[in-house]
Amino acid sequence: MTTLPTRPLGNTGLQVTTLGFGAMELRGAPRGPEISDAESEQLLNAVLDAGINFIDTSIDYGRSEERIGKYIAHRRSEYVLASKCGCVPGSTSGDHVHTPENIRSGVENSLRLLQTDHLDLVQFHRSLTKREFEESGALAEALKLKAEGKVRFVGVSGTLPQLEEQVAMGVFDAFQIPYSALQPEHEAVVAKAAAAGAGIIIRGGVARGSVTDWDNRTYYMVTADELKRRWEQANLDDLLDGMSRIEFMLRYTLSLPWLDTTIVGTGDAEHLLANVETAAKGPLPAEMLAEAKRRLAQ
Repeated sequence: MTTLPTRPLGNTGLQVTTLGFGAMELRGAPRGPEISDAESEQLLNAVLDAGINFIDTSIDYGRSEERIGKYIAHRRSEYVLASKCGCVPGSTSGDHVHTPENIRSGVENSLRLLQTDHLDLVQFHRSLTKREFEESGALAEALKLKAEGKVRFVGVSGTLPQLEEQVAMGVFDAFQIPYSALQPEHEAVVAKAAAAGAGIIIRGGVARGSVTDWDNRTYYMVTADELKRRWEQANLDDLLDGMSRIEFMLRYTLSLPWLDTTIVGTGDAEHLLANVETAAKGPLPAEMLAEAKRRLAQ
């Protein structure tokens, strides 16, 4: 079996594989692609069998939490489990409500679906301002859940400009932040959060993987046209030397020195194993990385 490297998740004491599994693809129709229960069971067990030990899901990922609980709760000791809060259980419109009551009911509903007595990490699914966190009572409630042991650590799935003050608040154990070769805007705040002792979870690290898959997408605030423009103007295809775009993108992300794990989602077991093989290779060769950064900076 391919062995994935592990890194400490900030100061939490948790060790996580550098490649994590983003479980959004398990949500099912109508918001996602069709995936059967049998396929979900096979995929989730393949994740653990491949050695991945970090799984990221959310209340508003359809059937994702339910399927994780149903098919791998019996292997709970093998993975670090992260979900979100602020979402509204059962909502199909992506609603987020940051009252103490909704934070608590959301976490408790997640625990029921995931068939566990604790979340290793709960992350606010919206990048709120310091004032919004404090006035709504949402953060205080999440910290109460932490004190009760229902949640081990509290984090934010955040973006600029709010990330700067979220890091400065000094209360969050981890941050989930978008970053890739084509979307480096958060690099400085990633470094700042890591220096403060927070765990760093990178999302969007492969930016959908290939130019053909960027059509008609806005990816974490960057349009498809802008992603393609950045790739083409940097002439990155010229650097690949037989490497696939997905491998380049993932290994570029793994080259980020402050990264603890990056979550990559798929509903396909073959894609999963290919991602594992790629991640096991680690960061890009130093010369390739330096040249890619030079071209992208221009």
